[in-house]
Amino acid sequence: MDIARHIALIDELCFRPFPAEHGPSDGGTAGPGHFVAVLESSRGLRDGDQGERAVTVEQYEKYRDALHERLARRWGETDPWNLQTVLLRTGREEIPEPWAALSARARLAHLWEAEGTGRWVAVAVADRDETDEVQLLAVVTQEAPP
Repeated sequence: MDIARHIALIDELCFRPFPAEHGPSDGGTAGPGHFVAVLESSRGLRDGDQGERAVTVEQYEKYRDALHERLARRWGETDPWNLQTVLLRTGREEIPEPWAALSARARLAHLWEAEGTGRWVAVAVADRDETDEVQLLAVVTQEAPP
């Protein structure tokens, strides 16, 4: 993992104009009011190898926590955000994007309001779907978390 490169991308996304339409973006996806950047991906993981998947998830969680450590120095220490609660709420109420999609993909995120930008930043490990690749994600959005 290149932590400096990931931090630089998050910084850039905090100031880059949001697109008017949903679609691909540099290393991820974007839509009105948000970016979802894939910082690391387990592409090529052998199908069905749960042992290898578990090792990858553990490694990406360490990467997420390393990003948390660096970003917490800048924007303050925050408690982990349990996305399971958000996922459960999607069945009862309208949860805005990108939060609904993030809760469907990840279990926990570290979250900050990026001072001076009017944007929120979250880092998470997308591992909820065991048939899909594991990804380390950075989300940058103008939408406050629900």
